[in-house]
Amino acid sequence: MDTAFYATQLIPALNRGLVMSIKLIIPSGLVGLGLGIVIGTLRTFGHPVIRKAANGYAMIFRGTPLLVQLFLLYFGLPNLGIYLDAYTAAVIGFILCSSAYHSEYIRGGLLSIKKGQILAAQSMGFSTFKTMVNIILPQAVRRALPGCGNEIIYLIKYSSLAYIITCIELTGEGKIIATRTFRYTEVFLVIGFYYLVLVTMATFLLQKIEEKLKIPGFGKA
Repeated sequence: MDTAFYATQLIPALNRGLVMSIKLIIPSGLVGLGLGIVIGTLRTFGHPVIRKAANGYAMIFRGTPLLVQLFLLYFGLPNLGIYLDAYTAAVIGFILCSSAYHSEYIRGGLLSIKKGQILAAQSMGFSTFKTMVNIILPQAVRRALPGCGNEIIYLIKYSSLAYIITCIELTGEGKIIATRTFRYTEVFLVIGFYYLVLVTMATFLLQKIEEKLKIPGFGKA
């Protein structure tokens, strides 16, 4: 095995790309989840006009390929006089797409909460906003957490599309090395290992969060 290739070329390049991947994943995951909670709530309890707009948003970003969305943000917006650097376009694209999927999980969680809880809260003088924030959403988020966690796992993997719009992350760095050395099998096996480690760590962290937020008996038949 050519250890010099790994030590001096491949691993340093992939580590550099890994840093960029993490810079893409963390803000996209956090903001995407937060925006998904807002959109999911609007899709469930919003004014009919707002509800239709939120449903349209989810339909567009869940119904079109992420790659097309990235191309429109990076290559299409300049035709309208809006210029985004590759990193910004990638993060915005990931947030918009991820939040649409999160909203569906949150909507499902909200619909699973019995309406009697809303009526009970209102009878005690809670406003609609306080009812949602203090009573309904905490339960819905707990129920939606497995689905939202799954979307975060997907985000880790489809962050590899960023290199298509010249944001050179983990896959992009590997592609450059592979193109230069023609050692595609070795390079992409190592890249796959990197992603496997990322997904494993994210899965472990999400399981810990689920355990931390778990309420004994909640959601059990």
